[in-house]
Amino acid sequence: MSQATNHQLNNLTCEERFTHFIEQAVSQKEVWILTDETGCVMLNTEDEECVPVWPSFATAQEWANGDWKDCAAEAVDLKTWQLRWSEGLEQDGFYVVVFPVENSEGTVIHPQDLDADLRKQIKAHNKAKK
Repeated sequence: MSQATNHQLNNLTCEERFTHFIEQAVSQKEVWILTDETGCVMLNTEDEECVPVWPSFATAQEWANGDWKDCAAEAVDLKTWQLRWSEGLEQDGFYVVVFPVENSEGTVIHPQDLDADLRKQIKAHNKAKK
């Protein structure tokens, strides 16, 4: 992904970035997180502890700076995300923040609500392929 494209994505509204994330996660069959030596990084919003997710390596890797300069972007297979992460995050009381960018935190969503949106997109994606 080119830097210009990343710049364009970063200028989308929170809702547009959420839609882009859902479309990319389904078409690429993966979700991107940042990890360090202790595991997945977390973001704290005013009300929730969240796992941040991005639609691509490039968009995730942009966050690997400052306090997170030692972090690496890591892909999580979409099925693994749905089968393990969604339920695990819910059990641990965490939320997901979708596609945060420098000047906007992204959409904060309950893991099961994100899973429902992903399933809806998978259904539409599969229907379109027929």
